[in-house]
Amino acid sequence: MTIKKAIEHKNLSYLVLVVILCISCRTHLLVRYPLSKTRNTLSGSAFFDSVKSMSWKQREAVALPLLLAGDMPSFLLRFVPIHVSIVDSATHKNIKATYYVSADYVSIGNNDDWARLPLTPMAAQQLADTLHCFLPTKKMVDDIYKHSQIKLPPIPMYAFRDSGITMYQHHLIIEGQRKQKKGLIAGIKKDLVISSKLTSAKPDREAIYGWHQLNGKPIQPLYLGHINWWVDYSHGTRLAYRYIVVDGKKIDYIQVLQNPRFRKLLCDEDVCDFYRY
Repeated sequence: MTIKKAIEHKNLSYLVLVVILCISCRTHLLVRYPLSKTRNTLSGSAFFDSVKSMSWKQREAVALPLLLAGDMPSFLLRFVPIHVSIVDSATHKNIKATYYVSADYVSIGNNDDWARLPLTPMAAQQLADTLHCFLPTKKMVDDIYKHSQIKLPPIPMYAFRDSGITMYQHHLIIEGQRKQKKGLIAGIKKDLVISSKLTSAKPDREAIYGWHQLNGKPIQPLYLGHINWWVDYSHGTRLAYRYIVVDGKKIDYIQVLQNPRFRKLLCDEDVCDFYRY
């Protein structure tokens, strides 16, 4: 039954059911910039050419205003669903949820010429806030890898790891691996994540995790050893839309993480009390 027919029949229960099914069956979610944001035309290759001799602070000072102004390939705003479920320990019933994530890592440029851009957690959080998103947990990174259509082996690089030149070279290597395949991609970066371990860590730390190998095992365990301004070619920012559909109801991710029954949908740590940088 369509929404129109449900309304015509004045059957509220059918209407609610149809709306829930539409949400849960959605094949993608289009995330939009605020109306004040307008796209620029700077290409990914031009950006990296302009920042190749800059420090991390100078590079990010150029990049962040561009990203916040919408200078990002539009396909990254077409978020894809990740379906997860857990068994409620009290009722022994399945709790199902769907959340939506970007199909690739934050990139700068346009659809014809773009490049993946590693960010500090401070910049990543500003971008996430602008798009009503959040940064994933360790568990989410694992689940995203399992759901991904394109799994590529990690390619480590060893010289000038934090330089813009190496970042762009790594992007080009990944594109050579990808061979224009489309879909949710994983295994190409260490994810910038939120973790309860950051609550008790020094206030200037960041958490990274992932870079899964083809056997499904991550090269990078959950790691908080870097200061929060450190960013290198291997880091990536995956965005997740902040509202989660849990058993047909739309719930903010913070409420999911705070709920003893729901938090294991998103987090596999003993405590899940860190929500944003």
